[in-house]
Amino acid sequence: MSEFERWEKRFSTPDYVFGKAPNAFVKSHAHLFKRGQKALSLADGEGRNGVFLAEQGLDVLSFDFSPKALAKAQALAKERGVKLRTELADLATWTWPTAAFDVIVGVFFQFATPEFRQQIFSNIKKALKPGGLLLIQGYRPEQLKYKTGGPKEVERLYTRALLQEAFGDLASVEIKEHDSVVDEGAGHVGMSALIDLVARK
Repeated sequence: MSEFERWEKRFSTPDYVFGKAPNAFVKSHAHLFKRGQKALSLADGEGRNGVFLAEQGLDVLSFDFSPKALAKAQALAKERGVKLRTELADLATWTWPTAAFDVIVGVFFQFATPEFRQQIFSNIKKALKPGGLLLIQGYRPEQLKYKTGGPKEVERLYTRALLQEAFGDLASVEIKEHDSVVDEGAGHVGMSALIDLVARK
């Protein structure tokens, strides 16, 4: 089964795999958002984070490569009474714009090989406007002990050194490592080894 088929199958359930509520890390930084800002929610799945950003008054582009996920994202946006722009796109082939977004959010998009991930990180920096805000949350290698979500391959997980190397050239970078209980639908439940990045270009 290909990665695409795996996610299409996973998102085909009527339930929201990771719930309808926004990721707690993203929600905790809502005070940094300003109405009217352009935001990109990467690999946004069923739209929980993109819809939350739209609820804060941001102009949001939510993209994912799963048509089933995007249909659910639009349904969630309609349910919440907000407008969400969605685009069916693959991170490997999407044409990244330059200095186009005030806010970029990437939560648990850890399906990329190290080489592909380096390309994605580089494109994220390119797409962020000067002064733009970047929020990334992922799992650390210690997550393999908890088994409460995320990839099973250690090379797809994030370390402080990895994120520092990728984003250390931005104007400001804060990285926090912590073990916290996650409760996001059936997909992410229980104690988790997390790493958060908050950066400005």
